[in-house]
Amino acid sequence: MSSRRRRNVIAGNWKMNMTPSAAKELITDIYAKVKGKKGCDVVVCVPYVDIPTVAQAVKGTIIKVGAQNVHFAPKGAYTGEISAEMLKECGVQYVIVGHSERRQYFGETDETVNLRAKAALEAGLTVIVCVGELLSERESGITSEVVSRQTKLALQGVSEEQLKNVIIAYEPVWAIGTGKTATNEEADEVCGIIRSVVAAKYGKQAGKQMIIQYGGSMNAKNAAGLLSMDNIDGGLIGGASLKAEDFAVIVEAAQ
Repeated sequence: MSSRRRRNVIAGNWKMNMTPSAAKELITDIYAKVKGKKGCDVVVCVPYVDIPTVAQAVKGTIIKVGAQNVHFAPKGAYTGEISAEMLKECGVQYVIVGHSERRQYFGETDETVNLRAKAALEAGLTVIVCVGELLSERESGITSEVVSRQTKLALQGVSEEQLKNVIIAYEPVWAIGTGKTATNEEADEVCGIIRSVVAAKYGKQAGKQMIIQYGGSMNAKNAAGLLSMDNIDGGLIGGASLKAEDFAVIVEAAQ
């Protein structure tokens, strides 16, 4: 199955980095290096406080703005939380849900990932759903079971029509921020497993069309190899997205 049938999506996850002034400087530098690159979709998922600045800076360009999380309620007594409609009105088009750091540090569960995903989809946002196994789970040989379960539960109650606005990011937890990465073949194999789960739930065509990113320390040096694999349709980029030059190399590799 060739990834050429699907469009690559390169999404930077800035995590808890960049004040608004620093964000403006970085996004200006990124745009200067990726403008004219129309062979893939480019997204930057920025901290909440940076959204207005970045959204204004990329208006009318190929770069789209994403958020790093969203609450599952439309409004209410949820101090410190942000709703999908709030994000949308600020210019956000994409949102990450279920990132391993949210699961590890903030009590995210498969159930809350599903609720967040559905809330974002109902608001018209494109959702990047993160799935991935711990090192102990990989060493125990249960990677397939873990990512299959996470994928199935994240998509519970998501319609076929809504599925068109879902991207799945395979991010092995053991490779997040560690500098380690799965081999091209290991990453492709797991992305293929995720694709088969989607196909089993929604049909063969839906499985073929699903955009599946790799999110485990993709960088300027390994991007080309990973993106050459049949089941990998882009990347969810962490540290390398904070360096305009490196991010631009990854975007170029996705062309």
